[in-house]
Amino acid sequence: MATRLFSYPQNNEYLKWIFIVFGLLAMYLPTFINLSDRLWQTDDHAHGPFVLLISLFLFWQQRALLLSDNGDRPYPILGSVFFAAGLLIYLLGRSQDILIFDAGSLLPVVIGLILMTRGMRTLFSLWFPIFFLLFLLPIPGFIIDAVTLPMKIAVSYVAESILYWFDYPVARNGVVLYVGQYQLLVADACAGLQTLISLEALGLLYLHLVKHDSFLRNCLLALAIIPISFTANVTRVLALILVTYYFGDAVGQSYLHDFAGLFLFIVALSLIISVDTLLSKYLRDAD
Repeated sequence: MATRLFSYPQNNEYLKWIFIVFGLLAMYLPTFINLSDRLWQTDDHAHGPFVLLISLFLFWQQRALLLSDNGDRPYPILGSVFFAAGLLIYLLGRSQDILIFDAGSLLPVVIGLILMTRGMRTLFSLWFPIFFLLFLLPIPGFIIDAVTLPMKIAVSYVAESILYWFDYPVARNGVVLYVGQYQLLVADACAGLQTLISLEALGLLYLHLVKHDSFLRNCLLALAIIPISFTANVTRVLALILVTYYFGDAVGQSYLHDFAGLFLFIVALSLIISVDTLLSKYLRDAD
């Protein structure tokens, strides 16, 4: 009897997706290296690596949909259209060094591959990991500039009002706060659009992971993420102001300033869980 030196899985889907994954790596590894050397080094886009890792983990969780025969019907023509559009966007982004096109092409490429190999049902089942990839995209500077300043003014105003209520010697001029002898500028990283987007990603990920059956509860919690993000930003600014006021500017600008970024996400996640608990109790009582 002849002995097989190599054995292949009976399901050819494994081999097919191995080639697809290696092809995607060959295409987009230079893109991610470029992002890590440039945008991901900045405070505004520091969430990028985490978004990528979380997206890969979410796809890995749903790998059975891609590898098993679930009766889905491929859409080769529609998938080819998405795939070709993604390749054109990718070529434009790579050749002209336009990062939003370079990284953004990943979405139509992935959608096209899923449609060509599996089908519409699988695509809908994988909607959240694909949607989560949107948080990888760098936002154009003119949008950031237009939204960031009003957000910084709003955060500064609320922080000033809270400190005034507690009888702190505080004054404000635009986005500059004067507390005691200290002058503090509310920077983009403390209250900018990118911070809001990072917190939105955290909130939507929480919603996806808990998977509530109640549609109303999911909608209310999703809407609550926006004021929760704003509240977390205000809390971060207040914490830095109080540290500076009591311990000095050197302490406020030390490692505690960097830790405030982590503190921001801890506060946001705590608020999301608290609001979710309240919604659960209220909706249960309403029933």
